[in-house]
Amino acid sequence: MAHMKPGSIRRAEVSAAPASRPHFKWIALAAGAVCVVTWAALDSKPTVQPAPAPIKLKAVQVTLGTVEQVITARGKLQLHKYADVNAQIPGHIDDVKVSVGDEVKAGRQLLTIKPVQSAAKQENHQAQLARLRAELAEQKAQLDFAELQYKRQTQLKAENATREESFEASRAAWFAASARVDAINARVRQTELAIGEEQALSKHADVTAPISGTIVAMQARVGQAVNAGPQSQPLMRIADMSKLTVQARVAEEDVPRVQKGMTARFTTPGYPGKYWSGKVRQIIPIPAEGSGELGKETFYNVLFDVANPERRLMSGMSAQVEFVLARAEQVPMLPRSVLEKANDKGEYTVTVLGADRRPQPRTIRVGIQGRDQVQILSGLAPGESVVLSAPVLITEGSRNPLNSDSAASPLVGAAKQHAN
Repeated sequence: MAHMKPGSIRRAEVSAAPASRPHFKWIALAAGAVCVVTWAALDSKPTVQPAPAPIKLKAVQVTLGTVEQVITARGKLQLHKYADVNAQIPGHIDDVKVSVGDEVKAGRQLLTIKPVQSAAKQENHQAQLARLRAELAEQKAQLDFAELQYKRQTQLKAENATREESFEASRAAWFAASARVDAINARVRQTELAIGEEQALSKHADVTAPISGTIVAMQARVGQAVNAGPQSQPLMRIADMSKLTVQARVAEEDVPRVQKGMTARFTTPGYPGKYWSGKVRQIIPIPAEGSGELGKETFYNVLFDVANPERRLMSGMSAQVEFVLARAEQVPMLPRSVLEKANDKGEYTVTVLGADRRPQPRTIRVGIQGRDQVQILSGLAPGESVVLSAPVLITEGSRNPLNSDSAASPLVGAAKQHAN
């Protein structure tokens, strides 16, 4: 390089400079291409949408149980067997030996009445009877004498030893004496009956219970004046509380379906959840009191009896009554809320979860339709699951609609909205 000229060195530098420009140009082009590719790649990447929310279906299994169809009505409990106690003699109540709520046996003394009749009246009847008996004895003596005279006159007449007038007079005297004896005997019997009545009435001064039961009403008070006879006010009421009668008011549209001997049951506010039952005894064929008038609904009274051995029920209690029209035990059943409108054949369509947990429509027939449950006659078996409600259609690919954590059961509607 010591022998080279300065001019030659400058040309070499000058000639080398143009050779380096294409290198920088390719570097710039490469960098720009990388930016373009990166931007295109970023711009063409699809937007990630959130997964559709899974749904949770409510289902119920077909079970075995009891289904009933009933008619409901309101009613009241009333006494089944009772007896009113009346005074049988006039007088004043001297003593009351029982009170309301007491249990009594038939024949037990309830109260005592002091008769109005005085002892002087009874003595007068006795004296009258004695006088009549004395008169009777006298008349019998006269009858005997008249009979003797008649027989004597009869004998004399046979011998033609007496006059006809004497014979007829003796016979008339005998007949008259016999009639007087008969009249006195009648008066004696009448007086004896009067005395017997007074003695019988004196025995009724002690009023006794006609039946066994409970004192449910009391009107008797010590010192109260009472009269005898059926028109008098009852002194007390005794009722047999071992059996009561339920009087139910049944609406006119329901009463044709109620029959004698039908099972009826009821519950009362005092014993919620506790049911008593009986059999329909009588259907009153006239409207219940206060119903059937203009502008009012018509009701009919239906009666049935119920045993009350523990005396828990009382007269006047209100009752919510159910008359059982139909009943089936140990039959397949479903909640009534599952059913929608029936078709022309009376069949229903429900959504059933198959073995693969996919919902499938199925037609079923039902029998007894109770208030909450319906009897399944065909189309379903115990243990199968029926969808209670399906707000939207389920996709065919749904694997487990009951699993809220599964993402494989999106709604078709939601999927279509996401695709758009």
